Order: sequence, then C-alpha cells, then structure tokens
Amino acid sequence: MRIGALFSGGKDSTYAAYLTAQKEQLVCLITLLPRSDLSYMFHFPNIKWTRLQAESMELPQVLEQTQGIKEEELVDLERAIHRAASEYLLDGICTGALASVYQKSRVERICKRLKLQCISPLWGVDPETHLRKLVNEGFVSAVVAVSAMGLTGEWLGRILDHDSVNQLLELSKRYRFHAGLEGGEGETFVLDAPCFKDRIEIHSMEKHWKGDSGSLEITDAALVSKFRKKEQEV
Repeated sequence: MRIGALFSGGKDSTYAAYLTAQKEQLVCLITLLPRSDLSYMFHFPNIKWTRLQAESMELPQVLEQTQGIKEEELVDLERAIHRAASEYLLDGICTGALASVYQKSRVERICKRLKLQCISPLWGVDPETHLRKLVNEGFVSAVVAVSAMGLTGEWLGRILDHDSVNQLLELSKRYRFHAGLEGGEGETFVLDAPCFKDRIEIHSMEKHWKGDSGSLEITDAALVSKFRKKEQEV
C-alpha cells in the first residue's frame, strides 16, 4: 500500500513511519502546523524543523496550518490528509498513537470518511518496551517540552538514552504519568534515526519555563553528514 505518515517530528510518529516503511511504501509525510501550544492533536514546539527531518528521510512533506483549537483542528487535519491522498495516491495513513484514544479515534474517523486505511503500529505497546527499542535501534530523541509533576527544567534538551529512560520510567511510576509521554506530559524531537540520511545538529536554542511546564525552542539547526565525527550535543 501507498502510505502517508502523520508526522510531528517526535519519537512516536518517526518510529511509526520507520516501522511502516518496512512493510508498506511510505510516500509522504503529513504535518500540521498549529498556531497554539494548546492543541489537543498536534505537537507545537519546533514543528517548523520537521522540514529537516523530511529532507533527511528523502520524503515530500504536506504542510497544513491550523489554529490548534480543540475539535476545529480536525477540519484542518482532514483537509491535509485529503490533499496528500489526492496528490500522492494514498491507500492509507500511519499514526504514532500509543495510548491516546482521543487522537486515534479521530484520525480513524477521518480515514473512514476518506476511504483510507489507518495504521497505528505502536498502539498498545508497553511504553518501557517502546522506549528501550527506540534507544536500541539508534533513535536519538531530545526532550523538547515537559508538563508533568516530576519532570523539571533539567529534562529539556536531554537525549533519551538508557540512563534517562531508566529515570523516566522511575519518575512515571512515582508521579503516575505515562512513561511514553503520550498524554501531553512531554514532547520530543528526533535528531537522528536509522531512516535519516543525515543527522540534525542543533546550533542554538532557548529554554522557556512557566509555572510547572517548559519547552526548548530550537532557534538554529542544520543537517550534518553522519560520517562527520562530532559528538551530538543538545
């Protein structure tokens, strides 16, 4: 099947696209650009830098603006999926949904109306299993937003490696949040992956903190050859 991936640049949508490409023909990425960080459906931090990821994955990217208003943003999502399906002759859509019934059910509803298959290869996967597979398979994911008790500003910019995953799992048990950060507890941005031709190097960034939540804003970044031996820093 010809598949388009709903793509936010985070660990889940990137990994779902990677898994889907192993079984189906992944032909494009579909990215919604919310104007509000209150969106229930879409990532907000650093969404503009998904263009580097798309370039590294050597896939065209369908972009659609949205105000990010609850439920109303679904009209924008349907428009983006319809446009991608028409332009790239899609048979289906893949999502990175792990446990959010809210997100998965709404995407499935749209796909049903458009007569498209909806694939969610990560659905129901144990979050610890998912996180450890990400690390073991070479995904380099930076935490770029946190909004949960136990996740302090020190997490902003941290790479999800074996040590940070262990800490994240421990904190999720202590403070009772989803370890996969599925419920808005945090967001990530993938800097490197097996499906990337080049890795992303962050040149400058700004950290923002308000109340009990914060985000890391990438202000400058570029693609760098994986053969260039330079330690990835965030």
